[in-house]
Amino acid sequence: MGTQNPSVRPHAQARVGATRGLQHDNTRHTTRFTVIGNHLAQHRELSLLAIGLGTHLQSLPKGAPADIKTLTARFPEGATRIAAALRELECHGYLRRERVRTPSGRIVTRTVSCNRPGPSPRTAHRPEPSEAPEAQPQPHPSRRKPGGERPPQAATRTPRKPLPAVPRPECHVPALFRAAADLLADLRHHDSRLLLSVTDTAHLTPGVAAWLERDVTPATVCRVLTADLPPEGLRRPAAFLAHRLAAQLPPPAPYREPAAAPPAARPRNPLRNCDGCDRAFRAPEPGLCRECLRRA
Repeated sequence: MGTQNPSVRPHAQARVGATRGLQHDNTRHTTRFTVIGNHLAQHRELSLLAIGLGTHLQSLPKGAPADIKTLTARFPEGATRIAAALRELECHGYLRRERVRTPSGRIVTRTVSCNRPGPSPRTAHRPEPSEAPEAQPQPHPSRRKPGGERPPQAATRTPRKPLPAVPRPECHVPALFRAAADLLADLRHHDSRLLLSVTDTAHLTPGVAAWLERDVTPATVCRVLTADLPPEGLRRPAAFLAHRLAAQLPPPAPYREPAAAPPAARPRNPLRNCDGCDRAFRAPEPGLCRECLRRA
């Protein structure tokens, strides 16, 4: 009766003397168990839902679905709380979600559960505060060694070249300038690359007015500006048009003598009745007609 059976499995012995706090009644597991680290089970920053969800994910077999839809169908918590718990686990390194491309070309999300916390992808490349490189003291400009290289200066933006000059009309006629501005605004309907800004239009208007002043029709000016445009495109349409207006400016219109005024028309005498034969005739004064004067 006092002999112990050596084939009986040893049972965990309850700790004697612990009368307060949590008590354990442990049984050794030989199948269907998962080893969970205390760093997860007793994590100080994770919520209870995140700890429980992390434990559940570590207990799942490889290849088991672990998306939010599946977890929502498995647990009573909603999709919002489960998504927040997954973000907690991902932030503390217990979970990684990677987007990979399958052999068929489809992009899927692969969930990786980590039983030991590691750096998350968001913080993997961030240097620790202790590893931050110390700032090197910069030498004073007056203490720079002779022949030493100067620190590179910030690159300054190259100012844009001004537009080429355009010819100007001899007389400032408002109607001429208005017609020139309308012609420039209409160029975009002939070629969309000739869409000009307000500043470019104001610069080119005197040049077009100079062409119109030289007796060139608006249709001819439009044809000259829009013909034979470079096929590779226009980098600065306003500069291209300014060059054409200056390089192809026609000569002034030939001088023409003003037309002579037509001779003044002779005044016509009013009709009068002859005092002798009562015939109507034209005369400055009343009296006899020519026939009556010859007979008299």
